[in-house]
Amino acid sequence: MSDVKTYTMDEVSKHNTADDLWIVYNGQVYDVTKYLDEHPGGEEVILDCAGTDATEAFNDIGHSDDAHDILKGLLLGKLEGGVTVQQKGVTTGSGSSDVSGLPTPLIAIGVLAVAAGVYFYMQ
Repeated sequence: MSDVKTYTMDEVSKHNTADDLWIVYNGQVYDVTKYLDEHPGGEEVILDCAGTDATEAFNDIGHSDDAHDILKGLLLGKLEGGVTVQQKGVTTGSGSSDVSGLPTPLIAIGVLAVAAGVYFYMQ
């Protein structure tokens, strides 16, 4: 897509019904209207995000690689002034990385190591 169309959040917000449903995910604009009936979680989940930035809601659910592939086919363009995460596996929502940029599992391992060290030191 060499000429990527750019949309404003105001434009996206107007597409908020089951017959015309757009969402924003990671700074990209998607038309998910045709996917409503196929969504495994039911259409209500997507309707709740209609015309809004669904990045946090999408990331909170922990969608599969297949879900991300489906999104690629629904892409309309990018959000004006929006942030686009292009690296696979990097998200802007909660769950996969800390504010520091370190992956959450790495932080958890560090916390456990410190806790174990304190425990053995106190013995």
